[in-house]
Amino acid sequence: MKAWITKTWVRTAARLLLAAVLGYAGLVKIRDLTEAGRTVALYRIVPDSSAQLVGGVMPLIELALALLLVVGLATRAVAAATAVLMLTYIAAITSVWARGLSIDCGCFSSGGTVTSGAERGYVIDIARDLVFLGAAVLLIWNPRTRYALDRWVLGEKER
Repeated sequence: MKAWITKTWVRTAARLLLAAVLGYAGLVKIRDLTEAGRTVALYRIVPDSSAQLVGGVMPLIELALALLLVVGLATRAVAAATAVLMLTYIAAITSVWARGLSIDCGCFSSGGTVTSGAERGYVIDIARDLVFLGAAVLLIWNPRTRYALDRWVLGEKER
């Protein structure tokens, strides 16, 4: 198998992985936007008055990015936005950890306070988000993937 075919499939897998992760995270949070706002408030990064707005907007952003990644439209720009989102999540989790707060990140759930073992969870959350950041960077570097609308819009043939 030619190397460019393998690389294209790896990038396609990265695109679809990010779409699945963002889509799932957005769907979990959008079911209860009030709880999503409470989870944002637990981070103590934004004022409580803004936490509900941030908690309500984040799932919409995640779902929009997921949809664009699924269809492969504006892949480089969407990957860049996803990378910024992952860096923001990593910074927020690191901030909570550094301040000694014990919370569930709320990434794939409603979040909340944790009584013990938060440090282990933070390491796992950060490592997971670093993997997703790596996938986004791969797509920023070369956004050409299989079965993407980008190719159709640009008039390229599928190889």
